[in-house]
Amino acid sequence: MTSSPTGTDQGGARPSTATVPGETRGGIEVNGLNTIDESERKGAARDLFWPWFGANVSVLGISYGSFVLGFGISFAQATAVAVVGIVVSFLLCGFVALAGKRGSAPTMVLSRAAFGVRGNRLPSLLSWVLTVGWETVLTSLAVLSTATVLDRLGAGGGTGTKIVALVVVAALVVAAGVAGFTAIMRLQRWITIVTGVLTVAYVLLVLDDIDLGAVAALPAGSTAAVIGALVFMMTGFGLGWVNAAADYSRYLPRHTSGAGVTLWTTVGGSVAPVLLVFFGILLAGSSTELGEGIANDPIGALTTLLPTWFLVPFALVAVLGLVGGAVLDIYSSGLALLGAGVRVPRHVAAGFDGVLMVLGSIYVVFFSDSFLITFQGFLITLGVPVAAWCGIMLADVALRRRDYDDPALYDVHGRYGDVRPVPIVLMVLATVLGWGLVTNTYAGWLGWQGYLLGPIGGRDGDWAFANLGVLVALVVGFVGTVLLNRRAVRAQEAR
Repeated sequence: MTSSPTGTDQGGARPSTATVPGETRGGIEVNGLNTIDESERKGAARDLFWPWFGANVSVLGISYGSFVLGFGISFAQATAVAVVGIVVSFLLCGFVALAGKRGSAPTMVLSRAAFGVRGNRLPSLLSWVLTVGWETVLTSLAVLSTATVLDRLGAGGGTGTKIVALVVVAALVVAAGVAGFTAIMRLQRWITIVTGVLTVAYVLLVLDDIDLGAVAALPAGSTAAVIGALVFMMTGFGLGWVNAAADYSRYLPRHTSGAGVTLWTTVGGSVAPVLLVFFGILLAGSSTELGEGIANDPIGALTTLLPTWFLVPFALVAVLGLVGGAVLDIYSSGLALLGAGVRVPRHVAAGFDGVLMVLGSIYVVFFSDSFLITFQGFLITLGVPVAAWCGIMLADVALRRRDYDDPALYDVHGRYGDVRPVPIVLMVLATVLGWGLVTNTYAGWLGWQGYLLGPIGGRDGDWAFANLGVLVALVVGFVGTVLLNRRAVRAQEAR
């Protein structure tokens, strides 16, 4: 890899470092925020299927079936919400991934075209918080599920077991994240195969626990409940990845089909969750007790349906699926931290994020009263500003007719500028509007949200938990950018 000689790295603060194409040092990828050299760009759009599928073929998807029914909706409504929410949200990832193919740089570097080189530090900081949060969620679930399985086997699921599980899981995640892109792509292929086979085995073993009569009898919910469930599915799946969607397509050649990039990103990300959530709806709709158990231990509760002999294979599929997602997150969180202005090598940033991941997991595993309460609060609160950024980024990608100017992405004096106030103000405005239209009873310190819900029933009304703020932020970001930034983009591309 040879980074542009006129570019600057990490917000334009210091020159970027040239490296030999494809170089690793001690097995660790040296690419950071730099543009990937043409000699390193390889593969085809279909190769994107593996990292996206591997990161989302997790049995956690089955638990989402219980989460979505928790909104008080019927089987038909929940199924429709799952399919639409998952596919549409990963389609947004597919559109953002186009920027990676056209710019060959990480998502949070390409976002500089919209926000400015240093103006993009705000979205980068947000992306960093989101990805570290997801690392923590997935690692915590891997630890909890391991402890539950060992407890059922009589091997003990107490504090000591959880500590050992945390050490092992964290070591796997951090090691892969530090090693970088090539190691991750290889790991994801194996995770995809192993978890795919064992997940099918799980489904076959618990088929008899489905009560179609009970599922069909689930009462229909209100329009507000359906919209709330839809937004929850979007934030739990594609919107949780959109800020990292170009981090893997950046390694593809510039001549790669744009339609192929969007298609394989969308298919890879959504096909497994759609099937798993659908099956989870059938399971949770058949048993109220199972649904209540999932709220506290989303993965471990699923073991109550299994014969003892399959518990170890189940633990393997659960842990590998969660590790697959956490690995992609820690890789992208390291890049986001660099994009926020921290001047360290990529692998050091990933290692630092791993420390935070472990600390957060300790809180969730040992001190949090309810996983679901913590999880939903996290998703909705960060889902609003992420949706705002996503709307702006999607509009910016749609407005551009040319590939990105590589050197300008690292130069505060280049065509993309230093700090661009319009997108920043638009993101803040969309976030303020969005937070005013969501409620969050999952944590006392978030009680201030929902301050704009008065005209539609207030914080206790039917629309209080529809999470309209996420959709509003997405639309405001997109429409505002199209209306206010079209001329600026044309001027950039004319330079």
